[in-house]
Amino acid sequence: MDATVEFTYQTDFQLVDEQRYANWLTQCSKAHNATSLTLVYAFMDDNSLLELNTKYLNHNTLTDIITFDDSLGYDINANIAISIERVRANAISLAVPEQEELLRVMAHGLLHCVGFKDKSPDEELIMRNAEDSCIQMFHVKQNNEPYVS
Repeated sequence: MDATVEFTYQTDFQLVDEQRYANWLTQCSKAHNATSLTLVYAFMDDNSLLELNTKYLNHNTLTDIITFDDSLGYDINANIAISIERVRANAISLAVPEQEELLRVMAHGLLHCVGFKDKSPDEELIMRNAEDSCIQMFHVKQNNEPYVS
């Protein structure tokens, strides 16, 4: 499968190992039958994401992620904007590690591109289970440390 995953930064935040995240996102997309993958993740602050939310979606509210999905069928093509400030705040309010919340949000954007919705309670539950599956994939498949029992 052709896969391109890029990361841009508009804050001081930076992923420690971009290749690990790119590999993980590629594996998640394959698990959901994607035939090609072109993703750009932009990490920004609340104000920058609020500007996008207002300009393109007419929502004057803070959000953690906006997915601009140009996918055609299983050919995934999207720009995904993430507010690092929202991810950090959500991690605190949900009492989860920041890394886990970041993985959840990153997976969430990709899952929208492969057809997952989250407008109803049933859709939210299905989305959450798919996010959990992707997060598990990050920890299991991307863990380069040998297993020691």
